[in-house]
Amino acid sequence: MLLDRRAFLRRAALLGLAPAVGAQTPQDTTRDSAAARLWQPDLAGRPRSAVTDYENDPFIIGVERRLRCTCGCNLDVYTCRTTDFTCTYSPALHREIVELVQQGKTADEVIAAFVAKYGETALMAPPKRGFNWAAYLLPGVLITAVGVVLATVLVRRSRLGAGATAAAGPELAGLAPDEAARLKAELDRLES
Repeated sequence: MLLDRRAFLRRAALLGLAPAVGAQTPQDTTRDSAAARLWQPDLAGRPRSAVTDYENDPFIIGVERRLRCTCGCNLDVYTCRTTDFTCTYSPALHREIVELVQQGKTADEVIAAFVAKYGETALMAPPKRGFNWAAYLLPGVLITAVGVVLATVLVRRSRLGAGATAAAGPELAGLAPDEAARLKAELDRLES
């Protein structure tokens, strides 16, 4: 038995369900409000940690954007912890960063502590010293060199192509002299 909308609302009103259908209840904004309504909160995933002032602090975000997450996603810590909610590494790295900042360390000191603990792979970009300069300069140099070679080849081909068509006569095509003369006369007649 299919009910249309009016019949459904009539029956809902008779059963006392109309307030539940149409009314919006104010949302509880406490931390565990969504988990408290679940039958088995453990099935909903890992529990959320408490939100602190450091979650959206620009200083913390700036430091996290310079450090790579160690889960293998190749994202910075901030992007990983705010987009990949299954990652357990980035929240732990975030807590480490917050602890170091609470100890009064500057951004460079926090990054130096991460490099000391995880190595240079913890950095989003290699430091600009020594052989690492090759990573910064080599791609630009190679792109420029390939562009120059490509431009040179294209200019030479266009010049050779224009010169070859102007200099090439019917004789170069392997035609007999009488056929070449007849072809030349026909071409001259078509051009005029």
